[in-house]
Amino acid sequence: MLAKVTSCAVVGLEGALVEVEADISSGLPSFTIVGLPDKAVQEARERVRAAIKNSGYTFPNRRITVNLAPADLKKEGPAYDLPIATGILLSSGQIASDLSHSLFIGELSLDGKLRHTHGILPMVALARDKGLSHVFLPLDDVKEASIVDGLRLFPAESLSQLAAYLKGEVQIPEYHRDSTWKEEVCEHYAFTLGDIKGQEHAKRALEVAAAGGHNILMVGPPGSGKTMLARSLPSILPPLTMDEAIDVTKIYSVSGLLPQDVPLIVERPFRCPHYTISHAGLVGGGQWPRPGEISLSHRGVLFLDEFPEFGHATLESLRQPMEDRTITVSRAQGSITFPANFMLVAAMNPCPCGYYGDPFRECKCSSGEISRYHKRISGPLIDRIDIFVDVPHIDYEKLTDERPVEGSEKVRGRVGSAHQIQLERFTGTKLKCNADMAPAEVKQFCVVEPAGQALLRAAMKQLHLTARAFHRVLKVSRTIADLEGSDVIKTSHMAEALQYRHKEII
Repeated sequence: MLAKVTSCAVVGLEGALVEVEADISSGLPSFTIVGLPDKAVQEARERVRAAIKNSGYTFPNRRITVNLAPADLKKEGPAYDLPIATGILLSSGQIASDLSHSLFIGELSLDGKLRHTHGILPMVALARDKGLSHVFLPLDDVKEASIVDGLRLFPAESLSQLAAYLKGEVQIPEYHRDSTWKEEVCEHYAFTLGDIKGQEHAKRALEVAAAGGHNILMVGPPGSGKTMLARSLPSILPPLTMDEAIDVTKIYSVSGLLPQDVPLIVERPFRCPHYTISHAGLVGGGQWPRPGEISLSHRGVLFLDEFPEFGHATLESLRQPMEDRTITVSRAQGSITFPANFMLVAAMNPCPCGYYGDPFRECKCSSGEISRYHKRISGPLIDRIDIFVDVPHIDYEKLTDERPVEGSEKVRGRVGSAHQIQLERFTGTKLKCNADMAPAEVKQFCVVEPAGQALLRAAMKQLHLTARAFHRVLKVSRTIADLEGSDVIKTSHMAEALQYRHKEII
């Protein structure tokens, strides 16, 4: 007898429906799973066999063939345990029910309990889009699944409970969330701008970067506060919109990094990989690609401390996602594109010893060593960074100054106002901030007063700015104007943007 149950696979960050066909026929006892399964799916045979027996049902001692269609789509992970077990129970006649509009997801333990499964959010989103109405899934995952509206969710604790429900013997209460998921962003940040003494110029640069989503590089000696400044950046970023929160949650769900008690990520990600990270760890990879740190920082911040210490190939892999806001990972099985719309925040020393230009400690590096140190970062990558800021040594007087400094709350208010101006400006487009603008949008929205145009013309000649740098100066100027609520980019806005351009040290 043939039985069919619908499940789902995750390809990249999107779901793909999988039809689980279970057939029981006469012949020597065997259990075969076909349809391009990976090792975890092949091992489902033993989990399903034990789960059915330990749930009080009979595992058929006959020839069992399970097909996962479409056969050309690679199936991986333990999410197919529940649909396979349900298909076998249907095919053997131990349960009977109309499951044509139902989706089954879940890993089984040997005693039949249902366990947490990765990638629930994209799976249930696809179920709704494909017209399915019922979703049977583990109890641990129902809060994450409830983010998607328009579905009837039935969380089961075990295979025996689910089978009894399909037979009409027990009831599984349908899950209804009791909130609208409009949680406020947690304001208990590890670092805020109010914790940092001095460095007003660097704080202003961070404010501009946060307001427009610009990439920033901080250069300064050890102990000057570069890392602390970077870690305080989330405290001034605007909160995620609902659509952005769902996008971020999908990435963490597929990666297995979504905590079970956090169904929706409402804070902007902050990722800070060590400089020993591999190329695959940064951009994503594996035999079947998974998101890397670039994608995990989507709609948030990617902080790279000790910037020149990262491998050359690793740094160069940032170039394409910084422009396209996506990253494509290619393998023999095909290519998968992950989102990568992040703010790059990088920090570095001015030289290998860290004290070039320091007024208190003598630099011991030769000019050649300093030059080679800076050449670890290529010109094309430097050209893709919008803001460069020096973070100098902090004097004793500033460190011990008891006068209150401006905290993150006031700065976040200005950043939020500028961000709202940009959202209204880009209504009807896919753009979210000034950093996302292409040359066409720069031409349309970056209107400069005549005196500012003259200043930019002189800077182009003296600084030898490339076309990309030209557009980036205009985008930073547009952000500075938004912070002041100005419709036109003024000369003062252009002057501040130009001082954030890269300066050769040696």
